[in-house]
Amino acid sequence: MKNPMLEVVSLLLEKLLLLSNLRLFSWSAAPGEEQQQQQPQQQGKGNFYDIGSFLRGDVLEVPRTHLTHYGIYLGDNQVAHLMPDILLALTDDKLLTQPVVSNKRLILGVIVKVASIRVDTVEDFAYGANILVNHLDESLQKKALGNEEVARRAEKLLGMTSYSLLWNNCEHFVTYCRYGAPISPQADKFCENVKIIIRDQRSVLASAILGLASIVCLGLAPHTTLPAIFIPFCLWMAG
Repeated sequence: MKNPMLEVVSLLLEKLLLLSNLRLFSWSAAPGEEQQQQQPQQQGKGNFYDIGSFLRGDVLEVPRTHLTHYGIYLGDNQVAHLMPDILLALTDDKLLTQPVVSNKRLILGVIVKVASIRVDTVEDFAYGANILVNHLDESLQKKALGNEEVARRAEKLLGMTSYSLLWNNCEHFVTYCRYGAPISPQADKFCENVKIIIRDQRSVLASAILGLASIVCLGLAPHTTLPAIFIPFCLWMAG
């Protein structure tokens, strides 16, 4: 059984590492990055996605690092999916926003909470990963709407939208289209892990140690002392 504290800390560390490698003013991929982005697409084409087996309105599911990405198949090799993208907040030029969303654009889009429900090819959506079809039907054990109704719902929602990891992500989008109600088991699991961490008294001790270390390293000041006191206190009261 995985330790939920380690799982959440691993996720946070990965996002921090991604942010530390961002070149904030370089939106076009560098030559090396462009080659890396093209490689998964070529692998996907090499693996040959059996597009003929997908039906309009199917939920397509692909694994990502620490999470799963979802989309609605619209037919004709097109997938509607919700994607965070910082460029949407900076420009209306579709020539810039239409290409496949890079990791940099995605992470910054998550931070500023801006996204769109966009249409990409199956290859660009899957990004070289294996595709599961309608796996949510089995895992959620919910009755799906008709496939045509699912696809029409997705098409009506195309365009700009807000983004929230917990309240409005790609899973909320596809579950609304597929079952009529937006839910996200991934977000629910994350919240449960956070609850477990808060209830674990070791979190209080760890936050207190980090607070003392920050005071020792940065000196006694309001911006170091107040967090060192209030964070362990809040964790203690919530635990």
